[in-house]
Formats: sequence, C-alpha cells, structure tokens
Amino acid sequence: MNLQLALDRLTRDECFQLLKETEPYVDWIEIGTGVIKEYGMEIVREVKECYREKVIVADMKTCDAGTHEAIQAFEAGADITTVMAFSADQTILDTLEVAKRYNKQIMIDLLGVTNQNRLIELQRLGVNLVSLHFGKDMQKQGELGAEQLAFTTGFPDVKVAVAGGINVTSLPRVLKTNPHTVIVGSAITKADNPKQTAAHMKGLFN
Repeated sequence: MNLQLALDRLTRDECFQLLKETEPYVDWIEIGTGVIKEYGMEIVREVKECYREKVIVADMKTCDAGTHEAIQAFEAGADITTVMAFSADQTILDTLEVAKRYNKQIMIDLLGVTNQNRLIELQRLGVNLVSLHFGKDMQKQGELGAEQLAFTTGFPDVKVAVAGGINVTSLPRVLKTNPHTVIVGSAITKADNPKQTAAHMKGLFN
C-alpha cells in the first residue's frame, strides 16, 4: 500500500521543503494541478530529478487532447498522469496508448462519477488504476464516507487510490477498504510538523 503526498496550493519552495521533510515516509509524490498550472512541467522535471526513486504523479486532470498532455507529462518525468473519467472514451484510449509506449501509467480520476456503469466502461477500455476522489469543494459538505469508499467494490482488477481530505482520524477507516494507494494532502502539508505527521500516518499502514 502506497502513501501518496499531494502537493497542491503551494509555492515551489514549499513543495521542496515538504519533500525534504517527508521523503522517507512517502512512496508516491503528486504534483498537484494548481502547482502545475503555476509552474508548468518544469516543476515535474525538477521533482523527478531530485527524487528519481519515487513514483511521480502529474495531476494533469486531462479531459481532452489526451495524446499531447500524456506525452507532456511523461517526457517531463512523470510516471503516472491523471485523466478525468468523464473524458471521451477516445481521449482515455489515446492516453492509455501513450502510457504503453512510454511504459508509464494512467490514473483515471473518478471525481463526479456516481454511476458504477462508468467504472465498468472504463475497465473495458483497459483502465486498471483509478482515483476515488472526493473533491476539495465536496469536502465542504462532509467527509469521505462509507458510501463513497464502497464505490469501487466489486472491481478486483482495478487498483484504487483514495483521496479526499484524509487525515489521521479518518485514515484507519480508509485503510479498512485496503486501497492500493492513499492520497494525503493538507493533513501533511499544512501540519505543524509535516515530518512527524507523515511518519505517523505511514506507521498506521502496518
């Protein structure tokens, strides 16, 4: 099980300081959409250069021009790039083809998907990694609950990353669902002691 640190709504310096503190406890490093919009693909290159042994996730949230954006991400050093589940099937197929060519992965972001039929369709397209994403704005209405966590039940061939305001309190509940990856952002990045918080959360995985 992987701990993915989501770096978002941060400056470049904050990103690298946080990575310096938390690196021993983090498996996957996510360059958030906001950070990519602010600093471009250069920050993906910089993070990969500094942390070659880590899996780098570029949270591109691609919804069109799949071939172009997937190439951008992979050539910048990303190991995984994200594509929105509501994208056209052709967009998803295109990104999967690019990932195969580069020997990389596509993570399909399920943000806003409420019908499991779409998950069935995605699996038929060849998708095997998804993000069960309870968005930032959605979190204003409550925490990631049992209903959301159960959404991917019945799809044993699909690896699931879970994201959505996960913190020290909610993490044990998330871990009970045995996800492939747990994505944590502000619970670590905004903590008084990010290193200590990351170590504690990673320790709960065992």
